[in-house]
Amino acid sequence: MDLVSDAIAAVRVGRPSSTRLRVAGRWCARLDPYEGAGFHVVLAGDCWMRTEDGAAVTLNTGDAVLLPHGSGHVIGDRPAGPAALARAVPFADWSRTAGDPNSPSAPGDTELLCGKYRLDRRHTHPLLADLPDVVHVPARSGHHDELRSAIALLGREVGRAHPGAAIALPSLLDLLLVYLVRAWMADSTTARWPAALHDPVVAAALHALHDDPARGWSNEHLAAHVGVSRATLARRFTALVGRAPMAYLTWWRLSRAAALLRTTPDALDTIAARVGYSTPYALSHAFSRQYGTTPGRYRAALTA
Repeated sequence: MDLVSDAIAAVRVGRPSSTRLRVAGRWCARLDPYEGAGFHVVLAGDCWMRTEDGAAVTLNTGDAVLLPHGSGHVIGDRPAGPAALARAVPFADWSRTAGDPNSPSAPGDTELLCGKYRLDRRHTHPLLADLPDVVHVPARSGHHDELRSAIALLGREVGRAHPGAAIALPSLLDLLLVYLVRAWMADSTTARWPAALHDPVVAAALHALHDDPARGWSNEHLAAHVGVSRATLARRFTALVGRAPMAYLTWWRLSRAAALLRTTPDALDTIAARVGYSTPYALSHAFSRQYGTTPGRYRAALTA
């Protein structure tokens, strides 16, 4: 079971986008709230960022920041007061006037990689919901070396017409998202989900449910599978996951069904069998209750 991959796959829609920019002098850009997750990587120089409700964060060369809930924010050459923030240029307009990142750099230039991931937020996996508004991963020697390597590769790939870029770039952007979530999980000391995945009982239960959601699980069966009493499993699982085991299983089965409807042409009876429903009707009834629409209409809306 790879819960991070499952959590991301359950909400991913479409392909990520990115822009590589070089800026100098005084600048300040505004990004409105977005139905997805945004990110910035400082490839050279430094800048600052502030969300609508948060304090300013200084970003230095090699720093990466993820905004997993698509929070509106401003990014600029230095911290600024409310009046300056109100005059911030919309990012789309500002990015069209930024310098060519492939041109020779000058002292004081800041080079950025900015992008977005499209996510279906209607039923976000609780692991991703547990992320703070801003995940800031500073560049430190020996700290999250795999993230540093991904950033270096992205810096060489974005904005350049290398052979195979159409495949390499989206894959590297997906890798960046995984590494940023991993970094948060490794560094977090108070969040619920990192604790859940370090609890041997809860992690084993999650492993079982994700590995085989179609199995006929019950509270008794799952408790026996992980080697504890039903009461112990219910107490520890609910405290760390935020849902009772069978409630989480139902939610996960329907999330998997939604992902399969988005990403495969499989018939409803095939999807029902894969996620643990005995008939397409049973899946359709449960799906409609959670998503507010039938599986067929859900799939049709994605292709409309």
